Amino acid sequence: MQEPFSVFFSLLNFLAHQNGLSKVTSNIPASYPLRKYYVLFAYFGMVSWIFSMLFHMRDFEFTEQLDYFAAGASVLYGFYYTPIRIFRMDQGGKKTKSVRRFWTVLCLSMYVAHVAYLKLFNWDYTYNMAANVILGVLQNSLWSWFSFKKYRNSGRLWATWPGLAVAWIILAMSLELFDFPPVWGCLDAHSLWHLGTVGPTMIWYNFLLKDAQDDIAGERLKA
Repeated sequence: MQEPFSVFFSLLNFLAHQNGLSKVTSNIPASYPLRKYYVLFAYFGMVSWIFSMLFHMRDFEFTEQLDYFAAGASVLYGFYYTPIRIFRMDQGGKKTKSVRRFWTVLCLSMYVAHVAYLKLFNWDYTYNMAANVILGVLQNSLWSWFSFKKYRNSGRLWATWPGLAVAWIILAMSLELFDFPPVWGCLDAHSLWHLGTVGPTMIWYNFLLKDAQDDIAGERLKA
């Protein structure tokens, strides 16, 4: 095992997503339209961390590509479902469905183009990092705005959790910028970055659960 701390911290992230999936399926009814997006979010997360574990166990060209492509898919999926939740693209008539369909095709096309460029034209680390960071910044900005708006309208403390998770992730990302020599030859900044994403993931699923329950309760009051 080449990078044991990165493998272990990747496992913790996998378990955070697995636990989150259990919360979603146990506490959000199947009839809730956003549930399927949250379930897919968990599966994308679990798959990406499985491939992260494999890559950090043994750095081969094949495991590296699996890790990069799975991580890219997870980030892009987060970018995909964010506006669906925030702008409630799961609701509405034919026009909304057409917009959602277009958005789905656009995101799928972006992922295919991303993989094709890396695989067929140029395995560019800088481009891959920039693409993931840009998508991450865009979705984090949307969630921060949504968090502020929801807290201002509802006054509920849990509405601030997306903002907290975003701030936590930004701080954890600084480990990738301020690198240092590995402690004991294996505990490096990259492995600590993986550790730093466990907490926000746990917060995120708790928020999704609270948000869904609040949404369902609101619909019942309207009825």
